[in-house]
Amino acid sequence: MFMFNSKTVTVILLSVLLLGVLYCYIYQSHRFMSVEREEITADFRFAEVHESRSFHLVSPDHLQYKQPSIEHGRSDVVSVTPWLAPVVWEGTFNPVLLDSIYKPQNISVAVTVFAVGKYIMFLKNFLETAEQHFFVGFNVHVYVFTDRTKEVPQVKMAAGRQLTVRAVPSSKRWQEISARRMELIQLLIEEELHNTDYIFCLDVDSKFHGRWGSESLGGLVAVIHPGYYKDDRSRFPYERRPESRAYLAPGEGDFYYCGGAFGGLVQEVHLLAKTCRKNFEADAKENIEAAWQEESHLNRYMWINKPSKVLSPEYLWQDFKSREPEIHIIRFSGVVKNYAEIRPNV
Repeated sequence: MFMFNSKTVTVILLSVLLLGVLYCYIYQSHRFMSVEREEITADFRFAEVHESRSFHLVSPDHLQYKQPSIEHGRSDVVSVTPWLAPVVWEGTFNPVLLDSIYKPQNISVAVTVFAVGKYIMFLKNFLETAEQHFFVGFNVHVYVFTDRTKEVPQVKMAAGRQLTVRAVPSSKRWQEISARRMELIQLLIEEELHNTDYIFCLDVDSKFHGRWGSESLGGLVAVIHPGYYKDDRSRFPYERRPESRAYLAPGEGDFYYCGGAFGGLVQEVHLLAKTCRKNFEADAKENIEAAWQEESHLNRYMWINKPSKVLSPEYLWQDFKSREPEIHIIRFSGVVKNYAEIRPNV
């Protein structure tokens, strides 16, 4: 019979304890990595489906257009960001050239618009002006989210263009309607847009006045807010509470982007919507609502994930504002409205 002294017993017990801790660590790490790997794999598979098509900038042979210049052009505005993304203004692109590149590729463009509650009153004007100006000659599929499906107007659409109505519940707070947009955009992409190339998410209380077309295509596309594009970043209405996932500290931020107009490749917008939804829901669990709901989370996202193309305020002006000298054309604008009449809790 073997006898163990107290020192031997202590060594054995410590060894068993160490092995137990090591086992738990390895098990938990493996579990975490497995879950993380599943999430990454799912995102990779989703992106893989949408990256199956690549677009090359192939111009038709013998196409004639005005010679471009690197010496002359818009000198009153900045047309490139510090990270070398183009800023699109009138006079910085050739629409004939761009359409001749993109139209032969038979690309498809989805549009989301939310017409909940009394906002349904703006839908007819939105749809009719979109037919006149938004990606004319391209394959366009408009998705209308509304709680008033029977009130969706009948608008004649050109060949290659269609409209789908998706029913959503009503809400007593306009902030809740705004907040749910990212979730609904994410789900739409996952359920419907497997063969769609680009998507733009636009406000319904707006209308088109001029061309919005292939010049706006890009990976991740942002629109500079017309109310703040001349201001210092210290005046931007970012979420300033550090406890929020939408927080931007003083000295941070590039531009203030619109929540009422953004887009890009489907897989890029899916990632944006999924991330903003996740952060919004995490905030909600801690009873935090960002200053401007999904717009605050969008601005946080685009501070970290720089847009590959930035659209000037031409792409979402405000009808109550007079046109500034650098705004040569208004392409899309928010209409004048009485919020007390259309928002349920104002």
